[in-house]
Amino acid sequence: MKKTYLYSFAFLISFTVFASCKSKNSGAVSNKTGYAYNKKENGGFEVANKYKRGPGPGLVEIEGGEFIMGGSAVDIPGQDMSNYNYKREVTVSSFYMDDTEVSNTNWLEYLNWIKRNFPTDAQYYYEELPDTLVWRSPLSFNEPYVNNYLRHPAYQDYPVVGVSAKQAERYCAWRTDMVNEKLLRDKGYMNSFAMVNGTAKNSNATTVTKKDKPFNTDVYLNGQYDDKGPKAMKDLNPAATGATNATNSKNGPTRNVRLEDGVILQPFRLPTEAEWEYAALGLIGNTQYENVNEKKIYPWNGLGITSAKKKTRGLILANFKRSKGDYMGVGGSLNDKAAFTQNVKSYIPNDFGLYNMAGNVNEWVADVYRAATFEQADALNPFRGNQFQNKDRDPVNSQLKQNKYGKPEMVKANSGVKQTWEELQAGKAAGTNGSAAYNADQRGYRDEQSALYGVTTLVNDKSRVYKGGSWNDQAQWLNPAARRHLQEDESTADIGFRCAMTMLGPSEIKSGGKPQFKSGK
Repeated sequence: MKKTYLYSFAFLISFTVFASCKSKNSGAVSNKTGYAYNKKENGGFEVANKYKRGPGPGLVEIEGGEFIMGGSAVDIPGQDMSNYNYKREVTVSSFYMDDTEVSNTNWLEYLNWIKRNFPTDAQYYYEELPDTLVWRSPLSFNEPYVNNYLRHPAYQDYPVVGVSAKQAERYCAWRTDMVNEKLLRDKGYMNSFAMVNGTAKNSNATTVTKKDKPFNTDVYLNGQYDDKGPKAMKDLNPAATGATNATNSKNGPTRNVRLEDGVILQPFRLPTEAEWEYAALGLIGNTQYENVNEKKIYPWNGLGITSAKKKTRGLILANFKRSKGDYMGVGGSLNDKAAFTQNVKSYIPNDFGLYNMAGNVNEWVADVYRAATFEQADALNPFRGNQFQNKDRDPVNSQLKQNKYGKPEMVKANSGVKQTWEELQAGKAAGTNGSAAYNADQRGYRDEQSALYGVTTLVNDKSRVYKGGSWNDQAQWLNPAARRHLQEDESTADIGFRCAMTMLGPSEIKSGGKPQFKSGK
């Protein structure tokens, strides 16, 4: 019996709540020196005793693996195959991905946060507004959508459109800080929101005032926040002095959560093109003993685009247009039931539990577009678009420099390898970030550049990939291997996005019932 919907959304949520990835270092004693961990008298070196792995809100787990990128492409006579990925065997690491596209309500939450925190910064709010004028067309009456699509409750659960790739990336960064701050405050590592935003007293009987800049994960991890809640972690450093919180005063000083504690979530981000294509195919439902039993050309099984189930027989499985003029079927018997976009949880999810990985809206991915990327990129986690950067630090106290929004200032990476101490100090003394010659930007590397009579290609270092097909596309674009590009600062009425997150630790998600080597303890 074929395994379909092996990873349903409901199962993933229930599983990830209880699944844990426990640290192998919970024995509390070093197996190399014999010193006990987590002891103040031994120097206070701390090792997390337990670590529970799980996705952030809205994400589902995608177990990675090998697949043929571009393998779902169908060679149709007369069709331009350059619109599909180069066929190549690659491997994608396990990761997390949103089960749905980011909705209008999700984006309005972002805009509301900007208005609350920066009420006088009109430019910040304006630059994050979606371009609702994408609905305008000289020969189409779409004017009602200009004012209504983003804000009217009729479309609150529809995918946000009119956002550029750069706007989508900024949303991911904002979401990272929002989720991590809530996590820290809910668990008591920081004070509650009521104490921070009001005039209440904290447990040390001191007034907590609202911060002048919003929370930022990197700045917090660098120890630049002094807001320790009632369950703040004990500081086992023998040199630490002073009790920071009355609740913990009998146990000595407290500290911020560190990355080593395994509490902070990884950053939300756009998925890479390889991750997106792998997730869209959802081959996990067709795989047994490393054999793919049935090839896919869409996120669902079969060669057709309509449902074969008795109750839904004939209904189209995604939101797209069947022909140049047919967007939703015949009145009284509508097929995909959507002239434009549709609710982000419409239609049937694929075997990873992901909705609308074909149709509804195209989706931005992180990659810079080049036709030959997957002939050249690495076979493990292939990606084109790395522009390595470092956080700018004060050379004296190593504090992160922040912009007016509380985010770290970023500078170009100064080296591809760890610098010597002398090189690092020389760069600080000169007031520079190190060697200006280092450049790992491979966006246009080895691409043929041609200019003939002043005409050049439209592809450049800001051309970004989008995938998936949309309400405004015909069926050929629903294939996961299909790819197109647009400038990263442009937007349309048929491109949205969803977020992803890197998964740390073991690649295998569900080990129960599978053969395993016994690990030493």
